[in-house]
Amino acid sequence: MDLSRHDIAGLFAQLGLNNDSEGIKEFIAAHKGLKQEIKLQDATMWTKSQANFLSDALALDSDWSEVVDVLDSMLR
Repeated sequence: MDLSRHDIAGLFAQLGLNNDSEGIKEFIAAHKGLKQEIKLQDATMWTKSQANFLSDALALDSDWSEVVDVLDSMLR
């Protein structure tokens, strides 16, 4: 049973990123402007394992899919 928090901070933790509010703001500021034709999981900022996690979350419509969509919107 997955007891992870399924919010932006929880997603950042799953991705191995700084998940405090300042770290999230800095990450978004550094990577904002992702072009519409690039899928979130294909962006160059991710490691292979991060990209796989994002891809799986969306493809499997997992508990993470909604928050991955939110992250996608934040980076556009």
